[in-house]
Amino acid sequence: MISSHTVIVLHAHPDDEAIFTGLTMRRLADAGARVVLVTATDGAAGIPQVPLPRGESLRSRRLAELERACELLGVARLEVLGYSDSGAHNGPYRAGTLGAASVAEVARQVARIAGREGASTVVHYDPRGIYGHIDHVQVHRVGAMVTRSLRLSGYQATVDAAALCAGPRHVLHGAAGDPMDVGVPASRISVTVKAEGPDLLAKMAAMATHASQVGAADLDPAGFAAAYGREWFVREGEPGALDALLAASTGQAAAVEGGSVNAYGPSERVVSAL
Repeated sequence: MISSHTVIVLHAHPDDEAIFTGLTMRRLADAGARVVLVTATDGAAGIPQVPLPRGESLRSRRLAELERACELLGVARLEVLGYSDSGAHNGPYRAGTLGAASVAEVARQVARIAGREGASTVVHYDPRGIYGHIDHVQVHRVGAMVTRSLRLSGYQATVDAAALCAGPRHVLHGAAGDPMDVGVPASRISVTVKAEGPDLLAKMAAMATHASQVGAADLDPAGFAAAYGREWFVREGEPGALDALLAASTGQAAAVEGGSVNAYGPSERVVSAL
């Protein structure tokens, strides 16, 4: 029964949760699971796509965007670990960044959250962090360690490389140098979550909330479903919440009224200062 599951969804930066797992998180929440989002960094090394008002930092903007996205995606609790964004380079990484952090120490923090929440499942990334960014790779290492140490069901968020290359514009087309140098082959994918209308609207709304990073070109309604209407995962260990979700009835979709997505209330929030 999906309502018996608590799922830890571990991501690197604010906006990753909407781009790579927005459909899945909303579907889990609508089916009664408790969704706990753990975001490792503040995303402050990103390049803002919109002007910031005087006195507003990119860090504060991105955290505010993240909170709003959590409401749209049904997140029950948000934990921000407080590491600095490592930036898109090959190092060395300065102290305080996720790239420089001890994987074991970060894993201990996530394991404490998982234990306190009574989690059954952890979602993180594939071994390349989907497209090679050091913060994403660290999230994979941490997620895999937590999954193994606590003997939980694990799912590695990924993309179908061939489907991505054949489809319309996706944010990864700009983030990755070669759009085929991402994700995994289709033969390795264990679970595919497909949009069911309201889920896609929730995902689009959550991505649009991250306006400092996601531009209008990435939200083209004509190609959005083809680009973002599927989310892919490689299972680790025994089947868990995502398999239960797919086995459950699909009649629990979020309500849509007047063309807008009904939002959940504010999630509990914890921001750690390192």
